Amino acid sequence: MRNEISIREWVERFCDGKYESRDVQTQIEAGWYDWFCRDSNLANKTKRMGNIIEQIKPGGKINLEKSYIWFRNNCPLDDALYDDFRFADIETDATLFVVQISNAYNRNSYTVFEQSNNFLTPVFESYSIKEMIKWFN
Repeated sequence: MRNEISIREWVERFCDGKYESRDVQTQIEAGWYDWFCRDSNLANKTKRMGNIIEQIKPGGKINLEKSYIWFRNNCPLDDALYDDFRFADIETDATLFVVQISNAYNRNSYTVFEQSNNFLTPVFESYSIKEMIKWFN
């Protein structure tokens, strides 16, 4: 991947409105890596997921200085598109957590997978954004 910025810096840019533009280059800078939706949908998706990410605090499960964020819009062969965002280590590029949003294969709206169990089974599931943020914090 390219030279990534910390989540702390990403949140500062997000709060300053740096990722509001609908142009594809801005959304790639926001962290979009792969998508199947229309390019014009990315800014709204960034806003929706950014509103979650900005609530993650220092000292929890995510190191805001040593991790970065990236986004995907996934296209299962036999179901609807769904979004996810991923926390990855800046130094190793290893994905640490994957947060899937409204994936029809999952039981809940927000499902978290973790590197520690090779992303095999969810480590957290909820219909509540607040509960997920609390879990991360």
